[in-house]
Amino acid sequence: MNLNLTALDAAIFGIYILGVIALGLYASRKGQQTKRDYFLAGDKLPWWMIGGSIIAANISSHHLVGAMGVAYSRGFVAIAMEWGAILMGFNALLWIFLPFYIRNGFYTVPEFLERRFGAAARTTYAGLILLTYILVEISAVLYLGALSLHSLLGISVMSSVVILALITGVYTIAGGLRAVIWTEMLQLGVLVMGGIALTIATVHAAGGVSAITDTMKDWDLILPANDPDFPWTMYLGGVLCISVFYCATNQFIVQRVMASKNEWHARMGVVFGDYLKFLVPIIITVPALVAPKLFPNLEKPDLLFPTLVEKLLPSGLVGLVMAGLIAAVMSHLSGAINSCTTILTVDVYLPYFRKQATEKEAVRFGRIAGAVIIMIGILCTGLFLTQSKKPVFLYLMNAYGLFTPGIAAMFLLGILWKRTTHAGALAAGILTIPLSIAMEIMYPAMPFFNRTGIVFWSCIVLCVLVSLVTKPKPEAELKGLIWNRSSLSLPPGEKALQQGWRNPTIWWALITAIVLFFYIRFA
Repeated sequence: MNLNLTALDAAIFGIYILGVIALGLYASRKGQQTKRDYFLAGDKLPWWMIGGSIIAANISSHHLVGAMGVAYSRGFVAIAMEWGAILMGFNALLWIFLPFYIRNGFYTVPEFLERRFGAAARTTYAGLILLTYILVEISAVLYLGALSLHSLLGISVMSSVVILALITGVYTIAGGLRAVIWTEMLQLGVLVMGGIALTIATVHAAGGVSAITDTMKDWDLILPANDPDFPWTMYLGGVLCISVFYCATNQFIVQRVMASKNEWHARMGVVFGDYLKFLVPIIITVPALVAPKLFPNLEKPDLLFPTLVEKLLPSGLVGLVMAGLIAAVMSHLSGAINSCTTILTVDVYLPYFRKQATEKEAVRFGRIAGAVIIMIGILCTGLFLTQSKKPVFLYLMNAYGLFTPGIAAMFLLGILWKRTTHAGALAAGILTIPLSIAMEIMYPAMPFFNRTGIVFWSCIVLCVLVSLVTKPKPEAELKGLIWNRSSLSLPPGEKALQQGWRNPTIWWALITAIVLFFYIRFA
């Protein structure tokens, strides 16, 4: 497959690339050389930028390419992970964790662990999350984006990887979170327009709206317990664990909330993100549901996206959809790079190497760390250059399952149970990878969601048992770190902001009801 772009397509694609770079570099000149400005955009993000950037960073090539491949081969259930995040992960962020991140003025998620437990818990999380970002967020996203560029344009996969990484790295390293957020808002718009164009073209070619309704009899969000990939038992632990980690304790997502103007904007931003999280996966999934009518025997499900672009789109729309793909890759990649540099600077460099570093020195180290992370990410992309019969998206979820059970256990117990001790949290965090590997060796045929769920509950039990036999922190040291009913309310000075239709709870209840309706209707 080799797509020859017309002059119009090339112009649209080129204008987008130049526009993103220019916007990112312009944003980098707006900030000041301080840690708070570089890593948290000066704490000035409004709700619509928070929600938009969360989803722009979240939706990437592993959705346009990977999740579309899953939907092609497995059907409507592919959307379950995305909508499950609305009911689980984002709810955990909105109603449990968000107040503690905002009210304590944290730069990073690991800072919460140090305040709650101690330095070792902070370091353990930082190590686990950096591995996750490099091996999953950066390398896998680069690989899937490069795979599509290779399929469509004939550019070699590794050349595509290098080009994508370097273009994104230029403005991300120069401008920090402000450049990331500004470019993500542009990229979200391009992504949505490109996705809608591809959806309309595919549905039209498949026979119109009736092609969608014909598939509705197979729209199952809850599958039998013996399903090899998506058994209903995944909701008992695996999906819960991964969703809570990704949405509520993940620097990649939470950093945008930490950069909010205030807590009202943070809460409203998360709720706005729920709506986008509901709509964008539909744009991605619908073409895949009707695609088997047009292309019933694809060699690899992950080739569906480039196949639809090549076969169905007219001149002009090809350039727009290609720009949408690159937008998804670049927004996700820039967010992951920025999160890595923030953690390396705030949680490693400053506490262990240069406690007295100036603001300028901290920003300079962050930029150097960003360049190193990009190089490592390019090298690690080679791990994905192997052929697979299953969609790569499933392997990405498996990789999350390797790292996340212990992290989710540490945070949930740490914030909900005051008796949780440093030793208990460390036990859960350190043993999550050995336990995950052991489960995979002993039960290779078990669906990875089930394996992840078992490891998650094992980490919970382990943390509880160790905590019960070790000394907890005095209650005085836990002030402002344990969840209580006041966590549900805005601070007194901000309650006036949520009167009437501005109340985040109203909008949250509406989107939650919509998602629950779909789960009940297509159970």
